[in-house]
Amino acid sequence: MSTRADWPDLLAELDRWALAGRRIAFWLRDDDAVAPSVQLDRLAALAERFGAPVLLATIPLLAEEALARRLESAPLLFSCQHGIRHDNHAPAPQKKAEVGSHRPTTVVLADIAQGWQRLRELFGARALPIFVPPWNRIDPGIAAALPEIGLAGLSCFRKFSLGAPGGPVLVNSDLDLIDWHGGRVGRSAEDLLAEMLALLVQRRTQTEGGAQFGLLLHHRDHDATTWAFLENLLVRIGGHAAIDFVRPPALFALPVDLEHAS
Repeated sequence: MSTRADWPDLLAELDRWALAGRRIAFWLRDDDAVAPSVQLDRLAALAERFGAPVLLATIPLLAEEALARRLESAPLLFSCQHGIRHDNHAPAPQKKAEVGSHRPTTVVLADIAQGWQRLRELFGARALPIFVPPWNRIDPGIAAALPEIGLAGLSCFRKFSLGAPGGPVLVNSDLDLIDWHGGRVGRSAEDLLAEMLALLVQRRTQTEGGAQFGLLLHHRDHDATTWAFLENLLVRIGGHAAIDFVRPPALFALPVDLEHAS
């Protein structure tokens, strides 16, 4: 995915989708929410401006009551559960994980259930029963058991698979706007566009019908480069015949009453 691309290349690809009568369910996921902030206000403003709903992955045992009050006036930000405390339980040098196989499954599920209870106390019916694991890592056995504690959906990063059927509805994000290993800075527009274009071409040529595509955001870590790309992307694709900005309840096939809880 290193081939360079620019905005006209992306729009030309979207035109191909539209000419074929196919549409992309485009969605936004933003991780690590805990409190109101200027950055959160900026995200909410972009969501309102473009009619682009955001799945706001909220760390339940760190979240402040002020966040719940702030989201009362942000109808396009949908809170869901982001781990428990965003603690790492993996020993070095393993990759970080909060809900991996490093602790007994029963203990991890009890912690997740505690977090889900806290999220419902904060947000009531607006809390979506969707789980987003920190660092996009979760033990498959834990993932499969999420519906048993009331969590019907799961979102990780592309290529994550549940394996056996019967678990939560899985909708992965596809494009991370931040270079975490290169200084936690916004990735260049050229790199992001090349990656996005390659994924869309692959899905158009290898599948039939529509598709889903999710941006992975972290409003607390966005720099000027990240904000600029996000706004520029929404300006250019908003209203395109191939793009549908989709609400998280519909994306995860949640009950109709949750769709209208906001």
